Amino acid sequence: MDDPATIGHRVQRLRAQRGLTQRQLAEPSYTPAYVSTLESGKVRPSETALRFLAERLGTSYEELATGRPAHLSTELRLALVEARQQLATGTAEEAAVRYRRLLTDAEHLGLMPEQAEALLGLGDCALETGELVDAGLHFQAAERLLAEEPLPRRARAIRGRAVAHLLAGELRYACYLLESTIDELGASGLADPEALVVLYAAVIGPYMDMGAHARAAHAAELALALAPQVDDPALVAGMHRQVARTFLAEGRTADADASLAKAQAIYQQLSLRTDLAHCHWMRGYVLAQSGELASAETELRAARDMLNVRRAALFTAQVEVELADVLRRLGRHGEASDLLSAFLELGDRHGAVHAGGAHRLLGLIAEERGDSETAEEHYVMALGLLERSGASGDLADLCRLLGDLLRRGGRTEAALDAYRTGLGHRSPPGTTTLGPAPAAPAFPRH
Repeated sequence: MDDPATIGHRVQRLRAQRGLTQRQLAEPSYTPAYVSTLESGKVRPSETALRFLAERLGTSYEELATGRPAHLSTELRLALVEARQQLATGTAEEAAVRYRRLLTDAEHLGLMPEQAEALLGLGDCALETGELVDAGLHFQAAERLLAEEPLPRRARAIRGRAVAHLLAGELRYACYLLESTIDELGASGLADPEALVVLYAAVIGPYMDMGAHARAAHAAELALALAPQVDDPALVAGMHRQVARTFLAEGRTADADASLAKAQAIYQQLSLRTDLAHCHWMRGYVLAQSGELASAETELRAARDMLNVRRAALFTAQVEVELADVLRRLGRHGEASDLLSAFLELGDRHGAVHAGGAHRLLGLIAEERGDSETAEEHYVMALGLLERSGASGDLADLCRLLGDLLRRGGRTEAALDAYRTGLGHRSPPGTTTLGPAPAAPAFPRH
């Protein structure tokens, strides 16, 4: 809202244009003296008073309070919806150009909710292109703009920051952001179903990577219970995609595939191409875990091709690590090595977990070729990356591989050290160094 003097001058100008006296404008709810005082800028009008005067003057509350025609903010909100659709169906770079222009427009008009929406869009674009630092900054800026809003309104910004940290391999901090927000929602009584599904779906990934399977399963259970209360189909589809990971960890392959089928159907209906690619990616992972390697290769290649067309560099590179694992298991070591070497040439900006996975696979390939020295080098590099990220389940498996390699080479003490390191990460499912699991907030059931 503008200052009282500006609003007063605007009311006076519009009244004069319409040929109304102060009495005609004021009655029956206010007095001519009040209108006179308001027009002179000596009083700040309430929202109720401005809405009354706006109706009498044939304008909108927003235009009277800010000087902005109401249609401008409506047009901007429609443009933001179109930008999100462009991100879903086009490339992140093209969508980012549009979001930057809309952010400038929103800043010029002083529309903070629209500024926040544009920043969230820019953050999502940066996640796709692998610019994780930029993504985090955009989500942080959106969160600052929404600082005075209720916590559920900030859930998407917090989730975005957490995903940026997760993709960078900072699993513990991603969990901290999501868990603390879930706890705060519960403590504040603001248990908004949509916000909770956003957060519960996002926390499943880092829980699984850290070996906290019981926590992941609990988050999945709560998300599934809330899903009927969520109106956003894309959000429900994303939740099903994450829940599939918990089903797979429990050996429930058919349930995992059913969840992915639900997600895939929604993504196809909404033409959400990046999300559809993620479904192919996850299905490839499920098939690989079940030993159906040829089908897994087909799904992973489909995911990679879809992401590559959209120039989603981060996700394309990560799919290629999982595709390389399938190719290795099919005995196609050369193809697998080429994919992994290309990934590692990019540095570890695509995430410590996937970089660690790439070194682990190169170590396995070197072992299978009888090159123990190279295998050990890759295992040690993978160990450093995974320790930094806190991916406990992967660490335990890697320490076993390294221990076995060292033991076969007659280095018993070094092998024992590796095994001990692995045992330190083989904690029971659901128990991690994260502290107590967040309490399940009370949420309304209908």
